[in-house]
Amino acid sequence: MMNTTIAGFAAGFLGGVIGAFAFTHLDTGGELLPRASAAAMHPQEVISASRFQLTDPGGKLRAELALSADGGPGLFFFDSAGRNRLVLGLYSAAEGEAPSVVLNDSQQRAAGIFRLFGPRDTPVVVLKSQAGIGRCTV
Repeated sequence: MMNTTIAGFAAGFLGGVIGAFAFTHLDTGGELLPRASAAAMHPQEVISASRFQLTDPGGKLRAELALSADGGPGLFFFDSAGRNRLVLGLYSAAEGEAPSVVLNDSQQRAAGIFRLFGPRDTPVVVLKSQAGIGRCTV
């Protein structure tokens, strides 16, 4: 019984070694796998672009990392209808580059805003409804 276990282990180990050797040394489609593996081991350290977009399998924009119209960086999330529903970002330099979270309703109107405000960056929550605007300093 012990010899069968050892033989099974040895066969499995040997099969794994042979499979790994074959996998890394076979030429598939004109490209050697070791080159691809080597490239994956040394990723590019900096990727630079003016914006990055995340799309769903149907090609619809679902999220974007970009600068807003006033120059502040933001991460914008879109629903399946393409409406901007959530923004995580910084306001423009003119507004002190205060961080903010904006929740938009289905008409893309800011329905909830959490941001820092004032000389000591007091957190402020603004909730909007059809009846008006309410402001609550935390």
